[in-house]
Amino acid sequence: MTSLPHAAQFKQAGAPGWTDPDAAEFVGRLQALGTRALIANVEAEAFVERVGDHALPMIVTDGAVGMSYVAAPHSAYALYPRAELDLVDLGWMRMPAAAAIAATDRLLRALGINRAVQIDNWLLSTCLHGDWNGEGLAELRQRLVARFPGHYLLIRSVDDWSCPALTAALRADGWMLLPCRQIWVTDDLQRDWAVRKSVKNDGRKLAQSGLAVEDVTHLDDADAARVAELYAMLYIAKYSVLNPQYSAAWMQLAVESGLFHLRVVRDRAGQIMAAVGIVARGGIATNPMMGYDTQRPQSDGLYRIASWLVGDFALRHGLRLHGSAGAGHFKQQRGACSEIDYMAIHAAHLPAAQRWPLKGIAAALEALAVPQLKRRML
Repeated sequence: MTSLPHAAQFKQAGAPGWTDPDAAEFVGRLQALGTRALIANVEAEAFVERVGDHALPMIVTDGAVGMSYVAAPHSAYALYPRAELDLVDLGWMRMPAAAAIAATDRLLRALGINRAVQIDNWLLSTCLHGDWNGEGLAELRQRLVARFPGHYLLIRSVDDWSCPALTAALRADGWMLLPCRQIWVTDDLQRDWAVRKSVKNDGRKLAQSGLAVEDVTHLDDADAARVAELYAMLYIAKYSVLNPQYSAAWMQLAVESGLFHLRVVRDRAGQIMAAVGIVARGGIATNPMMGYDTQRPQSDGLYRIASWLVGDFALRHGLRLHGSAGAGHFKQQRGACSEIDYMAIHAAHLPAAQRWPLKGIAAALEALAVPQLKRRML
């Protein structure tokens, strides 16, 4: 029987690991190159704000519609759900869901929800908040309101699993929490992931594939272009153009600034066939970047292999795993449980007409959308 891959089989330029991403370097690159050069469907300004010992990237948008959901709440709550209606069988719920999304679309446009300052936003599908537990939140809010009096303040990727102290601080400071998506999380990889038959089969698939695993510490131009191509094959071509359209330059920025740890598998000719970008902060790992060669037959198991690379990384480093959204059945088979992810919004400084409709949206999502998400394991 073919054995599972083990540490000695891994080609490494150095011991695998990570550091907290460098906010100053990350924002400096955004400012120097412009967000469009790095992410084709994001137009934003960026700066760093210090909160105690924490340096947090701030992403400022001025209301444009149609950008990726990583920088545009309107896309997260209207455009992306509309696109997903064609991918999910809602049965009789389809028509009322379409009507609700259309109403949300019109309302969020009228509210100007994309005119916002987004706190600790790394322009990823999931923005882990690391060791920031909300210290200095009220002072930060006051500074940003004084500087941007006409903007909403937003914090993405808020939940009671990955950042309970920050979530509690936001509630105590009067922020609205709008349900955003169902996420899949694993507390103990040894107990809940490694023992699963499906996981063992995924590992065997990798061992039998002839692919070599590499932990990448320097990403040259050719490999960066290939990683961006694989990501686009999956997340842009197969899923949605509203996913962030990352360039090769973005992939290099992410590796060089420590934004994510890059793992790839290469074929015998050295061609990268799958890649995952793993963020590790505050004892939690997540993979906001994944790509594989979708032109290869499904029997190659490249998605299973890519997913295994992430779980293996978290297991090796004793991290909990934030599996982000989507592929609920696949992730549940591999030990994940569901949680609800929220977007925190502060609008108390804005006119009542811009505040109260959001409270209604939050209540409706909590009462109607959250039970559907949990029931259907999306």
